Parts: sequence; structure tokens; C-alpha cells
Amino acid sequence: MARKTLLGNKIRRLREQAGLTQARMADQLGISASYLNLIEHDQRPVTVSLLLKLGKQFDVELTDLSDDDDRKIAGGLREVFSDGTLAAHGVTSEEIRSLAEAAPNAAKAILELYRAYRLARDDAQSMTLGLPSGTTRKLVLPAEEARDFFHDRTNYFDEIEKAAEKVVAEANLPAGEPWRGLVDYARARHGISVEIVAPAGLGGAVRRYDAKAKKLLLNEILPRPSRRFHLAYQIGLLEARRPVDIIVATAKLASKETETLVRVGLYNYFAGAVLMPYAETIAAARELRYDVDLLSHHFGVSFEQACHRLSTLQRPGDKGVPLWLVRVDGAGNVSKRFSAAGFHFSRFGGSCPRWVVHEAFTSPGRILTQVARLPDGATFFCVARTVAKAAGGWREPPTTYAIGIGCEIGQAHELVYAEGRDLANRAAAVEIGVGCRVCERDNCRQRAFPPLQHRLDVDVNVKGATAYSFRK
Repeated sequence: MARKTLLGNKIRRLREQAGLTQARMADQLGISASYLNLIEHDQRPVTVSLLLKLGKQFDVELTDLSDDDDRKIAGGLREVFSDGTLAAHGVTSEEIRSLAEAAPNAAKAILELYRAYRLARDDAQSMTLGLPSGTTRKLVLPAEEARDFFHDRTNYFDEIEKAAEKVVAEANLPAGEPWRGLVDYARARHGISVEIVAPAGLGGAVRRYDAKAKKLLLNEILPRPSRRFHLAYQIGLLEARRPVDIIVATAKLASKETETLVRVGLYNYFAGAVLMPYAETIAAARELRYDVDLLSHHFGVSFEQACHRLSTLQRPGDKGVPLWLVRVDGAGNVSKRFSAAGFHFSRFGGSCPRWVVHEAFTSPGRILTQVARLPDGATFFCVARTVAKAAGGWREPPTTYAIGIGCEIGQAHELVYAEGRDLANRAAAVEIGVGCRVCERDNCRQRAFPPLQHRLDVDVNVKGATAYSFRK
């Protein structure tokens, strides 16, 4: 609890943004200036009553005063300073934590600079290998920037929610069976007809819109939840264009490719909000205790669609459990990642093999759970299951992914999956890392690489339990 209540740097930044002296802020909070000074220097914890006063007096969400963002920044900095070009400087974990807390904007600038360095280095390597200059920039950077865009905004967009709610109300869509209502709405409002066609008629695509004929073609291999989703997406292209344009215009994205990816992501967000309207979804989630299978049946969506929607329920004043979400393929590549729960995903390397998301592939279709603790002490309750994407026939077998969601351990009791788990037994938590290259655990039997920030300790006469021994 102490880690969560020592919020000196955040309170000092809040005071400075409000243009107040310590004496003035202390007076508004009903405490002495000397006590506030001790709080700002982390010499005193922040009590619950004082947190409530801060929220009311300065109109801030209590979650905004948590250290989740600081931990996320610190996790990224650990990866940066573990790089071989910087590891020799010996930047300690304590220095990293202090930087993330005291100067978060400077820390974010360091992360951006490191990303730019990685890009330049990859471009140089491409030239050395005889590849076209800029190949990596075009194929990799936009996708990473788009993921960071959604990640940094905790994957919630109120403007898109309101646009979706307007469509749901006007189309009078029933929960779980919106297909006919969406088809009728698309025809009546926009003159769009929908046709289900054989795969050969789409040239490998699953959705194609013929603007001239105002016809939406959907591949017949798509299951019903996906057909509904793609139709809602198409309606979003027409109904949510203005809020999407505003969001993209203010995002200051680096390239047109990134802007397009973000637009696609926002229209996908719209489709999810149409199929699972906010008020109905958060009410059902609370009633069913976030049982994803039951929510999938109730709203007529897939397991992945339900997980994705649950990770977006962060409306101010009516927030759900802050969930992170990740989608991983069999090779460990991350193709989706969103975090409303402060979980730090590896940005520059692979994730931890001890994480239950990877274990899900060993038990296809079964839901697995795990209490996992990161090196900084943050503990999360994790849920994982595999899903299979529709196949195109014998020559195109289904694609399998592992979907993972999770929350901080303190809120795990709100999830049905935590029933019967001794959440108070922190000793039972699985120790995981962000990735082998930055993990300092010296007793991991599944370590694939030595940590970059420490020197190897090799003895030809000794074979330890782990693949690499090193000196801290």
C-alpha cells in the first residue's frame, strides 16, 4: 500500500499546474504547509481522506493520481538503458524510477529518441544488406506508433462512443441479434446493400465495399459475429468520420501510414461500441463478473471481440475494471496490445516465456489464469485463452492466437476467473519479467538471453540451473 500512496511528485506537479504555492494548496486541503512539503518529498503517505479532497478540490480522477503511468514509463526506460550502447553507463533502477516520477515528459522524450535511434539503426542495417532505404520505416514504425497511440490513451474515445450510441438508438438494435437491424439501417440511411459472396469473388479479401454500386461484399467464410462487426465498421466509415478526423488531426502522428492505421483502429472501436453499447456492456460485465464467454453469447460477438470491448470500459464516472489486453501468435509476436491497467508490455523485444499468455497454446480453447508479479513488484491477475480465425479451406488452415486480459491484483476479485484463488498469498505469484534482455531475475530456468545490463559470470567447471549466470 505504501507504494500506492507515496505520490509526492504527482501532487507537486498538480500544484504547479494549478499555479499554487505550497501554503495556498495546503490551505485549500486543510493541512499545514509543512505537512504538504513532507508529502511532496515522499516523507509522508497520502491518506484516503486527503486523496478524496484532492479529487474534489482540483477536479481530478483518483486514478490519475496513481503510479500506473509512472511504472509504464519506467518499464520503457529500463529497456532503453539495457541497450548495449547505454548499459555501460550503469543507470540504476532507482535513477530510472526517479526520472519517471519527477520528469515524466523528459522520460517520454527519451523513449521517443530511443525509438528514433532504433529506426535509424535498422535503416542503416537495411542499407548494409542491400535492402531499399526506409523499408523498416514503412513496414514497422507506423504499426508501432499506432499501437502506442491507443495504448497511451488507455484505449477509450468518448467521441466514438457517442457516435456509436446514436446509431444504436436510431437503428433500435436488439442486444445479441443486431444483424437484421444493421442491414436495414445501412439500406435506409445510406442506401447500402449487403451481399454474402464466395471467397473467389473477393480475391482473398474478407470485406470489400463497392462505393459506386453502394454494395458491401462479405466473404462467406466469416462467422456471424465477424459479419456483424464488418457491417458495423462500414457504417462507422460514414457515421463516425467527423470524430475520427478530429482525433487524428490532433494526434500529431508521424506519417500518413500511421494515420490510416489509427483510422482503421478507431472505426474498429466504433464497430465494437455498436455491437456492445457502453451502458449495457458495463452493466452486463458487472452482473456476470466479466465472464467473457457469457458476455460473448449475450451480445453475439466473438471471444476476442468481447475481450477487446472490456478493455475499453474507461468512461469517466462509470469506469469498469481497468484491463490490459494482448494478442500473441504462436511465435510470440504481439499483434494487439492495450493497457488500461498499467501492465508494461515489451516495446523492443520478446515477452516473458513464463507468462500464461504463452502457456495458452499448450491447452487450446481452455481458459488459464495466473497471478504474475513483475520485477518492480506490481502484481497482476492474468487470464488467457486461444482463439482460431476462420479458415479459407484445406490450403488455408485457421490461424491461432492467444488472447490475454488482466488487471491489478487488487481488483481481481471482481473477475469470475479469480474465484477460489488465494489472491492474498503473494508468495504464490509467478515471477515474470518484461523480457529476457531487461529482466534481472537470476533464477529463471526459462531465460533465453542474458540481461544486457549485467556481465556474464561463466565458469567452465560449473553448470547452474539457469542458462546464463551473471554478476549484478
